[in-house]
Amino acid sequence: MSRSTITAAAAGIRRAECVSYDATWSKLAGHAHLIAVDLPGFGQSELRQDLLSPTAMGDFIVRIIDGFGLTRPHFVGPDIGTAASLFAAARHPDRIRSLVVGTGGAAVPLKLGSPLNEWVHDEDLAPYRAMGPKAAVTAAIGNIHGYELPEAVREDYLASYTGGRFVDQLPYVRAYPAELPALGDLLPTIETPVRIVAGRNDPVVPVENAEYFHRHLPHSRLDLIDAGHFVWEEAADAHAEAVTGWWQEN
Repeated sequence: MSRSTITAAAAGIRRAECVSYDATWSKLAGHAHLIAVDLPGFGQSELRQDLLSPTAMGDFIVRIIDGFGLTRPHFVGPDIGTAASLFAAARHPDRIRSLVVGTGGAAVPLKLGSPLNEWVHDEDLAPYRAMGPKAAVTAAIGNIHGYELPEAVREDYLASYTGGRFVDQLPYVRAYPAELPALGDLLPTIETPVRIVAGRNDPVVPVENAEYFHRHLPHSRLDLIDAGHFVWEEAADAHAEAVTGWWQEN
């Protein structure tokens, strides 16, 4: 799992200093005032069990927006932020000006690659509880290709998975079987413009998920980039161009 860069923050979350979005941060900062946060339970933000589902996190995103006093911000929420930000847009119309999402589970029936499929469906969580920070980081970011993680980013990942943090996050994705069908029903009602940016070669969240979003969202654009799961790092220039172009259009 990874983090979501968004344009607001509130009590209970850690404001991030670029972290895993180091590769795109400077490119985006030339176009807008940026605020990035680690969503509750991810990164080093305080974990709250009641927020570890896309629906609950979507409602919390609106509280984040309110906490910063923002009016209809642009919102970038890849990976685990994808479903949450779309729930926010569906359940709280007119609160978000535009969305950029992708590399997050969406398709119904579920179409997940490895290791995400195992995280969602494995009945025995004991092996995950036994994982140390290095093993958790390897599982989470082992699919990054063609990009050398800066040491500061790697150290932040390690700090983010100390103790049992990794297994504590799993309820979020394990809610997918129950919540993604509900999201699928809501997608046609979302009027917010949504740009979907995904890696063409993503082994964790196959492109069928991005295509599913594109078929069901009434105002969307799909960009498939020659990259894997961590498209914002592996193809930072292309990802940043898609984000800033969407901001300019909306």
